[in-house]
Amino acid sequence: MDSVLLLAGLAASAFLSATVLPGNSELALGGVLLAAPRLWLPALLVATAANSVGSLTSVWLGRRVPPKPLPPRAAAWFARFGPAALLLSWLPVLGDALPLAAGWLRLPWAACVCWITLGKFARYAVLVAGMLWLGHGH
Repeated sequence: MDSVLLLAGLAASAFLSATVLPGNSELALGGVLLAAPRLWLPALLVATAANSVGSLTSVWLGRRVPPKPLPPRAAAWFARFGPAALLLSWLPVLGDALPLAAGWLRLPWAACVCWITLGKFARYAVLVAGMLWLGHGH
């Protein structure tokens, strides 16, 4: 299969996975690695970038909502961790809400980009390393 098509499909899946829409980027990444193990680095970078852009779209959307006070527990959590909480934006369900809340709270854009991308990269790097270690990537 053409490498460009594999990576484009991975990008679409990763972007959608960062929203409330189903995308299942982990399966797409695994599929790319099984079909074309030599693409492990481009696949890692494409999945990270597309999933990060999906979450940053949620940050942007959150900024479109007029700010209101958060529930006390959520406010305390964001006050304690700040933008670093976005490291967890890769988690199911919670990961969809964190970028929206970050936008709603008007957290600094650059910090959001950095923490979201770092979290997404770490998650996909673990998946790629696991696939390669298990022998599914060569």
